[in-house]
Amino acid sequence: MDTILTDAKSKSLIKGIGFQWAGKGAIPIIYQQYPGLMLYQSEQECGNSKNDWKYCTYAWSLVKHYFTNGANAYMYWNTSLQQGGISTWGWRQNSLVSVDTINKTYHYNYEYYLMKHLSHFVKPGAKRLTTSGTFDNLLAFINPDKSIVIVAQNDSHEKKKISITIGNKTITPILRANTFNTMLVK
Repeated sequence: MDTILTDAKSKSLIKGIGFQWAGKGAIPIIYQQYPGLMLYQSEQECGNSKNDWKYCTYAWSLVKHYFTNGANAYMYWNTSLQQGGISTWGWRQNSLVSVDTINKTYHYNYEYYLMKHLSHFVKPGAKRLTTSGTFDNLLAFINPDKSIVIVAQNDSHEKKKISITIGNKTITPILRANTFNTMLVK
């Protein structure tokens, strides 16, 4: 990428870069070297077809990694796969929805709810806010309407009380064990 981005002719034509799942190591470097570029995470890691809570929490760590390293958007790879998660390439993968073609039913997987939750509260045009403090398993955004969205994960097996200060306002939610939590501050 450096070859293209340092060339005067090609650099003027490039407005953004997409990173497939293997780009998670490159995005922090590109973000620091080229702060004006639009950065897109274009393909979530495909998973293992278990569609379990453990992988959902790993997906959250990826979302946090990409957004804290300058990504402007985060894309999930498989919207739906048949039960068992075999992709058209023949390997097992996760999906937002699993389809049972025999019984003609479907169900939403954990990652569906994570992505739905984020996209429900974090509106198009939102900007990520920098956070600091002892609790860092969260992301914060300011929406175009000036509302602030804080999404926090309690990955412990115990409930946890945290303190969040925004300007002169402090909130102290108690996060239930093994949960994702959203606070909307208007």
